[in-house]
Amino acid sequence: MEGTIARWYAVSTAKDTTRFEAQLAQVRRLTGAGSAILEVAPGPGYLSIALAGTGDYTVTALDISETFVRIARGKAAEAGVEVDFRLGNASAMPFDDESFDFVICCAAFKNFSDPVGALQEMHRVLRPGGRALINDLRKDVSKEAVDRDVDEMRLRGLSKMFTRYVLRSVLPRRAYLKSEFAALIGHTRFRTFDIQETPLALDVELRK
Repeated sequence: MEGTIARWYAVSTAKDTTRFEAQLAQVRRLTGAGSAILEVAPGPGYLSIALAGTGDYTVTALDISETFVRIARGKAAEAGVEVDFRLGNASAMPFDDESFDFVICCAAFKNFSDPVGALQEMHRVLRPGGRALINDLRKDVSKEAVDRDVDEMRLRGLSKMFTRYVLRSVLPRRAYLKSEFAALIGHTRFRTFDIQETPLALDVELRK
């Protein structure tokens, strides 16, 4: 996303604080204080900023969108927290081997043009014993699950209608079934993983 669409996304997702709280709780469950965390495709950066705001983690974030990187850097400055927002590609990360204890990617993996390459890069930049968490829309999501999720976003008018349409009709075409995601992992160096299904999404936990 770039330009106007990215700015609209930043405004619309800012209202969905419950989602960021749930993601923060997942990170706390999977990695300890003092961890070096990488968020892949952070968009406007809300989760990375929340993680940095705890004071428990060193946070880096990588996004391919110049607009999102500018927005995220500005919001981190407004929040008074330090996050290293970088411009770059998930399948060619500008980081050394074994740089991070934890990698997280939310609501973006389905958009990657080289998903296996992105998984391989996550494995490369993780330290031994490190974990990765990917949360994304499932291909077989029901319209009822989408409607419940959109209602929780507290959107109104055209923004609510557009978001519902995209989640029902556009994004599922790019998303994965549980079996398809497992097949992707099979082409990588990850050997330990677990995939859980929620009504809306896949929660994929991987360990190096």
